[in-house]
Amino acid sequence: MQNNINSSIGCTVDECKYHAKTVQKCSLDEIQVVKHTTNATSKEATDCGSFEREH
Repeated sequence: MQNNINSSIGCTVDECKYHAKTVQKCSLDEIQVVKHTTNATSKEATDCGSFEREH
């Protein structure tokens, strides 16, 4: 569990080890957003590249 809460990054993926747990926020200072296609034209074509599964 991460103790830092970044109020600028909202997150509902509580399976991620960087999820703040006590609120729907991320504990990282910044995230990397990645795309699945050469030309992303929708939000479904992007993901948080900083995701790491909590063990």
